[in-house]
Amino acid sequence: MSYLIDANVLIAAHRSYYSFGICPGFWEGLLGSHEAREIISLDRVKDEMSHEGDALAAWISKDVPTSFFEKSDGADVVTEFAAMMQWAQDATQYKQEALSEFASVADAWLVAYAKVKSLKLVTLETLRNPNARKRVPIPNVCAEFGVTCITTFEMLEGLGMKFDLSS
Repeated sequence: MSYLIDANVLIAAHRSYYSFGICPGFWEGLLGSHEAREIISLDRVKDEMSHEGDALAAWISKDVPTSFFEKSDGADVVTEFAAMMQWAQDATQYKQEALSEFASVADAWLVAYAKVKSLKLVTLETLRNPNARKRVPIPNVCAEFGVTCITTFEMLEGLGMKFDLSS
């Protein structure tokens, strides 16, 4: 396994540049890369997307194997998650709303899992001002905990994925 995918990668792709009707090869490529044991996501990411009731939720329900969304509750992951929560609390710059959001969404779980499993975390989030207050950005947490954070396009290049026009 090499890559761990954040929900925003799938949501943005579905809603814009790689929509199912425009670029089915993207979605086929994700499934093929998963079959090759190169990419996964987490159960918490699935939970964030499954309630949408749109084409993405239908794809997850119909086409994506359950193995695509790994369980995030391993003791080693929980330990890293706790360390990240403590780090965010100790940082003092974050507003309480930012800390509450960070604790309730998949973000910290993704970073913790990527750290434990030595995976590259794929997200659309970018490194922000280290003094950010309104949000705890994934890339900032990755930088603090030594996790490689990359974009969708870097993952596609790393996988050698190419999309050819069929018509």
